[in-house]
Amino acid sequence: MDTSSHIDHFDEPVAATYDADEASMFAPGVLGPTVDVLAGLARAGSAEQPSALEFAIGTGRVAVPLLKAGVAVDGIDLSQAMLDRLRAKSGTESIRTVTGSFTTADLGAKYDLVYLVFNTIGNVTTQDGQVECFANAARHLKPGGHFVVENIVPRLRHLTPGSNEIVFHASDDHVGVDVYTDLVNQQAVSRHFFAEGEPDVFRHGETPFRYTWPSELDLMARLAGMDLVDRWADWDKTPFSGESGSHVSVWQLGGSS
Repeated sequence: MDTSSHIDHFDEPVAATYDADEASMFAPGVLGPTVDVLAGLARAGSAEQPSALEFAIGTGRVAVPLLKAGVAVDGIDLSQAMLDRLRAKSGTESIRTVTGSFTTADLGAKYDLVYLVFNTIGNVTTQDGQVECFANAARHLKPGGHFVVENIVPRLRHLTPGSNEIVFHASDDHVGVDVYTDLVNQQAVSRHFFAEGEPDVFRHGETPFRYTWPSELDLMARLAGMDLVDRWADWDKTPFSGESGSHVSVWQLGGSS
């Protein structure tokens, strides 16, 4: 069993400020296309009530609007503190959740759609654990159902000679830096610095991750009995290319619904 999947990097201090820290990810221009794609895939697999399972449901950033779009949503998350924030939001009573690792937790149900967004596959820091994640997605899918992963494309070619750090975001209130710590085992750390409202006062947090290439994820999907059916650069379905910095990939479990 992959023990890296059971380390909670989103405990109470992180959960307390998560929605505010990631406010840009709650914007309609971000969530609208995300929910449209996910709802469409869930509806494609069901003539009745479409259903979805979110791995790493967190505070419900995606689950809540997807539920409002008419999809029955359940979720798995390792962080009880994040799930407490979800439960505090109105209209979430119907969302069934399990506290645990999305590599192994079992809700005992089958869904039209399983999804894992916002680069969270990388929070599982071993290849074995990521393979387990795909296998767990397949276990929760109805025949013909879809598994969706949103993830960055490793930024290795942006590294300057002699450096292992890349600034991926810089604004007045947030600076984000990815540090590539082990190129052999594909290990990295995301470091975040958030302004605290006073000059030169920043709150620091960091999360380790294992970066993956899209082709590696395709192989994990095939091992779990799923085949790639779509890949875009973003939720607006921009075609994926060698210049894309991220991808939204859709795999389908063999069989028909």
